[in-house]
Amino acid sequence: MAIDQYTLRDPREAYPKPEFSDQPQPHPGSTEQMQPRPDHGEQTYRGSARLAGRKAIITGGDSGIGRAIALAFAREGADVLVSYLSEEDDAAGTVQLIEEAGRKAVAVRGDIRAEDVCTGLVQRAVSEFGALDILVNNAAFQNECGGIAEISTEQFDRTLKTNLYALFWLCKAALAVMPAGGSIINTASVQASKPDPSLLDYATTKGGIVAFTQALAQEAIGRGIRVNCVAPGPVWTPLIPSTMSPDEVRTFGKQSPMERPAQPAELAPVYVFLASQESSYVNGARIAVTGGTPVP
Repeated sequence: MAIDQYTLRDPREAYPKPEFSDQPQPHPGSTEQMQPRPDHGEQTYRGSARLAGRKAIITGGDSGIGRAIALAFAREGADVLVSYLSEEDDAAGTVQLIEEAGRKAVAVRGDIRAEDVCTGLVQRAVSEFGALDILVNNAAFQNECGGIAEISTEQFDRTLKTNLYALFWLCKAALAVMPAGGSIINTASVQASKPDPSLLDYATTKGGIVAFTQALAQEAIGRGIRVNCVAPGPVWTPLIPSTMSPDEVRTFGKQSPMERPAQPAELAPVYVFLASQESSYVNGARIAVTGGTPVP
């Protein structure tokens, strides 16, 4: 499935458009059990020292978009702390990719719904690396439901704590130690502007992330730190088979104008751009990576 990132090709045909088979998994899902396996850029991403010497935290960095970002950051020259919930095998796989790129990797297990876990991640990064230059808030929880009547208070609380509270705690702790030139990148979603009733609580948090990003960007730039967000459309990650119904999985991504989901490797270059000096005048922005689905 790996595609050379420098070969000119029709983006509609860059990856196959498979009929995904039934492959239910418990949350948060495992990369090893996915068919087909996601492409994180293992065989294709080539770095060019755009993040040489930088120190980064990536939440949800064990798999999916987070793994692709970690791989790209490492190949661009950054040391990476990978925060993950519970998937030891996936985390070990990401650490191996970072170390194979010649960079230092630190994997930290923990539930970011707890404030002390979030502040501890920042402290650990500074302790291990001596600094923190990049924070990527990528971890998220979603659970597809039939509508508001099926969303329990417990689920609503879990979604907000994982997707919004953790982002708040991490940004607050990171801003206290980041130098001028630092970058915070939040993962929003197409759901922020095209919300699906089956993902009401998830979409609510993603809309909040966009507003949070735009507000914090105006404050943080006073310290020389930029804050931006990326809004993905459908992406083939372990979150999909572990949180969606078999019917949704079978047709996943076909709603995109490209009639396929993105692979994680197609998201990572946007995060590299936002973390690097190449985007020095980009602040408070939302970059949509949706395959053509309009994002107002």
